[in-house]
Amino acid sequence: MKTAVSIPDEIFQNAERLARRMKKSRSEVYSRALSEYVSRHSLDETTLAMNAALENIGDTRDAFTAAAALKVFERAEW
Repeated sequence: MKTAVSIPDEIFQNAERLARRMKKSRSEVYSRALSEYVSRHSLDETTLAMNAALENIGDTRDAFTAAAALKVFERAEW
């Protein structure tokens, strides 16, 4: 599909240099960049499945588990 977009000159020039260096077409560079951007900002199927499973399970926390988790958390080096 063809489309027209406006981008800052500096980004265009950087993309042109990248395309030449990678020996790829401008279209391929933009397509890959947009694909990566969309992937990083979209919930994936695994996340959606995990969220659904957690909703089905419900809140199963108990005092012992919460206390044990807190001790582990406090000992962890950040």
